Amino acid sequence: MEVKPYRTYETGAGPSSAPSSVVTEVDQNGNGDLDLEEFGQLYRQLTFRQEVEDLFNRVSSPGGTMTMQDLHRFLTQEQKVQADAETCKRIINTYEQIGDVKANDCLSLQGFTLYLESKDGDIYNHAHDQEYQDMTQPLSHYFIASSHNTYLLEDQLRGPSSKEGYIRALQKGSRFLELDCWDGEGGEPVIYHGHTLTSKVLFKEVIEAINDYAFKASPYPVFLSLENHCSVEQQRTMSAHMRRILGSQICTDSDTPDPSVLPSPHSLRGKIIIKNKKLPPDVLEDEVSDEDEAAEIEDPEVQARMQAEKEKRRKELEKKKKKIKLAKELSDLVNVSQAKHFHSFQHSQEKDMACNMSSITENKAMDLVKRQAADFINHTKRQLVKIYPAGGRVDSSNMDPHVFWAAGCQIVAMNYQTPCDQMDLNLGKFRQNGGCGYVLKPEVLRKDYLKIDTSGKIPDKYRKNLTVRVISSFQLPSPSEKSTSSADPYVKVQICGIPADCAEQRTEWKKNSGFHAVWNVAMTFPLALPELAMLRFEVKDHDSMTASDMLGQFALPVDSIQQGYRHVHLLDKRGGDISPASLFVYISLQAP
Repeated sequence: MEVKPYRTYETGAGPSSAPSSVVTEVDQNGNGDLDLEEFGQLYRQLTFRQEVEDLFNRVSSPGGTMTMQDLHRFLTQEQKVQADAETCKRIINTYEQIGDVKANDCLSLQGFTLYLESKDGDIYNHAHDQEYQDMTQPLSHYFIASSHNTYLLEDQLRGPSSKEGYIRALQKGSRFLELDCWDGEGGEPVIYHGHTLTSKVLFKEVIEAINDYAFKASPYPVFLSLENHCSVEQQRTMSAHMRRILGSQICTDSDTPDPSVLPSPHSLRGKIIIKNKKLPPDVLEDEVSDEDEAAEIEDPEVQARMQAEKEKRRKELEKKKKKIKLAKELSDLVNVSQAKHFHSFQHSQEKDMACNMSSITENKAMDLVKRQAADFINHTKRQLVKIYPAGGRVDSSNMDPHVFWAAGCQIVAMNYQTPCDQMDLNLGKFRQNGGCGYVLKPEVLRKDYLKIDTSGKIPDKYRKNLTVRVISSFQLPSPSEKSTSSADPYVKVQICGIPADCAEQRTEWKKNSGFHAVWNVAMTFPLALPELAMLRFEVKDHDSMTASDMLGQFALPVDSIQQGYRHVHLLDKRGGDISPASLFVYISLQAP
């Protein structure tokens, strides 16, 4: 077989630019081509990492290989995993490439490196890629992956509306979708961001897309939150479309036999829950308040247009408070998620049923978190609460979800179309439990006998210290503004959780070290409630002239961390894989 020479120019700038000096060093005849032997030498030099060799030498017996006994000791003492002889044998057989070493049940430095860079050496506990939590508790006991204005692909004012937004959100694990419904031409309801210049998509096309994708990523229930602005006639059309397309998937009263408590995700597998206003029994048609989230947009142009429309409606209806007629056919589809205006926690405790669900804007919810965190937590033990972004977020930016998760809020609606730090946290949060879109809340946010204010002091029994030692980075992508040169990377490590736990530390930056940077810097984070904490890594390129480029990121729940010497396999800003870019870290999570 002919071995084609390796062209040295192929190691130029790219996702993991190799130092040109290394290429020159191995190209012994200087002809710009690498033969097979030279290429092997190049590979060995580029993949050599002194920090990994130092670790290998420290945990191995003399002789240049790691015995099965050495490996068992390393796995149990350093990596904090349960391991037996079979586990060690599997690792050796999987990662050792040298036949004689494998035959002696040992690992070479190369095999050890491959193990550390593999799924077995990942910081994320891949057992959590499977469903592992109790799914038989009431819906109010879970955080639920939720999408805001799901139909939008861009901003809130002029961007396109599309069924593709629903497909993407469902594929990313969202179980709560929003449908902003308005009267359309030809008697067909449409979905778009009312009062704005966003385009329109037919309601029935969206329902068809939801029917196709609702249960591909997860078997657990999907909420359809109807922001209903339609006439009674077109509401009946909406109901007819949903009954025809979704059929028996629609959650009915027979699926929820006990109105005093919400059903579980397990009991509603394969079901679609309609969230909307609900008419009283035996009422065929009535007026209900139109709580329009779109009406809170804080853009002057939109507000002016809305004001003119409101004035027209006021004259038409001759009412001070806007109302809409609600059709019985649509009301009949609503059961476990009945939209109801939030007045106060005391009012909800005295008047509301478990199936009553309120939607609260980000700003009001933040005020409630600051003033009445304990009451908020108690409220969300029984009832569902949706938090939606403030009206000023016309660019589809996202709020900090962990603030509201800490208050027990189940449905924190995120703009899935917008990549950002907050979306990283959201996707990292809901990766666990098999990515099913439901994550069981900590017991302090579920149990009636536990009265805890997460904005204040937490009992010491929950406390742990998280130590993160950032050892090195490897094969980082090139910065967008430096396509012909290497990055000057630094690492930012964040904790997001209850207020007492939120913290951030960072390393110094390393000049021209995008291919391989070494820090060996330890950071300690005291955690009052680790079960609610998220750990996020962000690697950025230092540039004194412009804003630092983000080179890679990764976020995961502290509960999903694997301890010991681990690799953090970085993602891009949209959550895409950028292998082999990674961080090498040491993790310890211990009681104080």
